[in-house]
Amino acid sequence: MDIFENIMSRRSVRDWEDKPVPDEMVKKLLAAAMQAPSARNQQAWQFIVLNQREVLDQVAQTSPGAGWATKAPLGIIVCGDMSIQSAMAGYWVQDCSAASLNILLAAQALGLGGVWTGGYPNMDRANGLAKVVGLPDTVIPLSMVLIGYPKSRPEPEDRFKEDRVHYNQW
Repeated sequence: MDIFENIMSRRSVRDWEDKPVPDEMVKKLLAAAMQAPSARNQQAWQFIVLNQREVLDQVAQTSPGAGWATKAPLGIIVCGDMSIQSAMAGYWVQDCSAASLNILLAAQALGLGGVWTGGYPNMDRANGLAKVVGLPDTVIPLSMVLIGYPKSRPEPEDRFKEDRVHYNQW
């Protein structure tokens, strides 16, 4: 798939077929995530793969946005590891956001569909995710990307807004 077609046609999918995502695809999604840029190349991220129904169902209880996990065959929690960052402390949010988007774009390219659900900075949500999967205190869940074979795909939208573009100054 052409990169622009991939970007422009990607939409959040929240309903999936009851079909597991093969391990080879999971590895491709994770490899794409780890190709994301990171501040000073620290790669201060960790990934928790959720592919067991009972764990996905537990995670679904952690926040309103996580409820779709009851339908997803796969979840990837993208976490910032505070023990890895050094000179670029705080940039883990940007790094993990880029990794989360790479997962979504890779899923689209593989014929899968996904949705980004939030954790951090809502600490109730982040702590709920952390508790279910047993994260150490130095690891903070930024997002959970839920993935699977979509039952249907939302139509692409043109979201370009000329009035939001400014050249050289406001």
